[in-house]
Amino acid sequence: MDTITGIKTIIAVVETGSFTAAGDRLGLSKALVSKYVGIVEQDLGVRLFNRSTRRISITEAGQSYYASVVPVIESYSEMLDNLSGQGAVANGKLRVSAPVSFGESNLAPLLPELMRRYPNLSIELVLSDKTIDLLEEGVDLAIRIGSVSDSNLIARQITSYPLILCASNDYIERFGTPTSVMELEKHATVIDSNFKIGRHWPIVSPDGEALTANVSSRIAVNNPRAVKEVVLAGGGVGLIPEIVVQDDIAAGKLVQVMSNYQTFEFGLFAIYPHRKFVAQKVKTFVEFLFEKFS
Repeated sequence: MDTITGIKTIIAVVETGSFTAAGDRLGLSKALVSKYVGIVEQDLGVRLFNRSTRRISITEAGQSYYASVVPVIESYSEMLDNLSGQGAVANGKLRVSAPVSFGESNLAPLLPELMRRYPNLSIELVLSDKTIDLLEEGVDLAIRIGSVSDSNLIARQITSYPLILCASNDYIERFGTPTSVMELEKHATVIDSNFKIGRHWPIVSPDGEALTANVSSRIAVNNPRAVKEVVLAGGGVGLIPEIVVQDDIAAGKLVQVMSNYQTFEFGLFAIYPHRKFVAQKVKTFVEFLFEKFS
C-alpha cells in the first residue's frame, strides 16, 4: 500500500462512516480497507478510529488527520490533471445522482452524446427521489429540483421549470375546463405529495393577484411522472412541472388549463461538494447540463 492509497482510504472511511461503504466507493473489500487503516494508524502511531462490533467513530486525531489530508489529495489530483495534459479533458468515472423522473426522461437519453464527446469518461447514474449525502454515498455530483439549503455544497442553478395545470382530453370532455380558481376547486385533482403545499395550490391570477386553490383529491403520489400518468388516464387536473408534460401537450395527449394563470417554479441545480479543487469531469458535466437545459 502506498501513501496516497492509505490517505484515500482514510478519507473514504470518514466520509462514508463505515469500512464496508468505503470499500464500495474504492472498489476494495472491507477486510482490505481495515488493513489499510491499520497500516496508516501504525505508521502514524495514533488511533484514527474507535471500533466496536457495530460501529466505528472517528477520534480527535482522526479528525485532525482528515482535515489535513483532504487538501493534499485535492492538490495531488489537480497536479495529476495538469501533468497528464488532461486538465481540460474530462476523464475517469463520474457518479451522478438525479431524481427518478428527470433522470429517466431527460438525462439518460443525453448520456450517449456525452460519451461520444469524451471517450475517456464513464458515467454511473444513480436515480433516487431521496436527498442523499454526497460524501457518504461517494457521489461526485447530484442534480436536484427544488431548493438547496446545505451550505457545505456548491449549488449551480442550471435553469428553472414552471409548474402548469393540465388535464386529459377525456377528463375535459366529461367534466369541462376550469377557467378560475373557484372552478378549479370543484374539480378532481391529482396531488404530488413531494410538494409541501399539499392541497393548497398557490396561483397568480392574470392581473397579478396571489391566490390559493384549496383543491380536493382522492389520489396522491410522490413522483411527478406518476402524477402525469394518472392525469393522462383521466384522473383529474394535475399541477406538474412543464418539463415532465411538454411532450404530451405537444402531442395533444394533455391540455394545459388556466394557461393565463401562473403557479410557481422549481430550480434545476447541479450540486457538488464545497472544495477548492473541482475535478474536470465535474466541471465538464455541469457545462453539459447548461448546454442542454439552460
